[in-house]
Amino acid sequence: MDTMHTLENKTFDEERALYGSEHLTVKNCAFDGPADGESAFKECTDIIVEDCFFNLRYPFWHDHGLKISGSDMTELCRAALWYSDGIEITDTKLHGIKALRECSDVVIQNADIVSPEFGWSVNHIRMEQTTAESEYFMMRSENLTFRDVHFKGKYSFQYIKNAVFENCIFDTKDAFWHGENVTVKNSVVKGEYLAWYSDGLTLENCKIIGTQPLCYCKNLKLIHCEMSETDLCFERSEVQADITTPVMSIKNPLSGKICVPAVEEIIRDEAWAKGEIYICDGKHCERTA
Repeated sequence: MDTMHTLENKTFDEERALYGSEHLTVKNCAFDGPADGESAFKECTDIIVEDCFFNLRYPFWHDHGLKISGSDMTELCRAALWYSDGIEITDTKLHGIKALRECSDVVIQNADIVSPEFGWSVNHIRMEQTTAESEYFMMRSENLTFRDVHFKGKYSFQYIKNAVFENCIFDTKDAFWHGENVTVKNSVVKGEYLAWYSDGLTLENCKIIGTQPLCYCKNLKLIHCEMSETDLCFERSEVQADITTPVMSIKNPLSGKICVPAVEEIIRDEAWAKGEIYICDGKHCERTA
């Protein structure tokens, strides 16, 4: 039977300080110091980290079975988790660039993420009750489940596949570009150029804010959604939309049906723009020209 060993109240600054460790619990330790060593936990298995401080680069690479709680990864803790699987992170700050990449089977709860280029090429990630600031957040990741996540930054969720987002607030530019099979429920999405070139995006009971959203989309659905400050919507998109608020302008929808209580301007200057637009007041719907 494997025995779990424990290290407490120690400081490590050497290169590969705990390389290849197995069945290890580390509590109240610091990874910092003048030796400035990298890769403290490289090639490890079954590691528990509690209330630790990380101020050195690349601590968790090629690890299998990793639980991190109550810990602090500073700006100097670059590229903290790469090529690892079976990861649980709770009550932790991840403040170094590129903090999560090429990982699988990840759970993040109640974390504070400030990390450009976070979460690239991750497969199977669940994130809950977390705040995040980033650029190119979660790019090319697959099988995402997010609940109660507040995000701020640019170019988020590009090229993702198979994702569900619930009760989230996203203040972001160019979100969901080229995304495939993405569902967003009961959320607020604010930003410019939302979800261009996506395929299979569904927004349900959401509030959408910002210019030129949802263009060049395939299989786009809006179910009981609000739209605010939205102009030049749906250009070249295949769309089925039930919108509950007035829209500034709709431009050349490719196909489908859009129901909206009012629209200030409808732009149809291309022969291929066959999408139908209906003005609906709750009792009657009238198709526009």
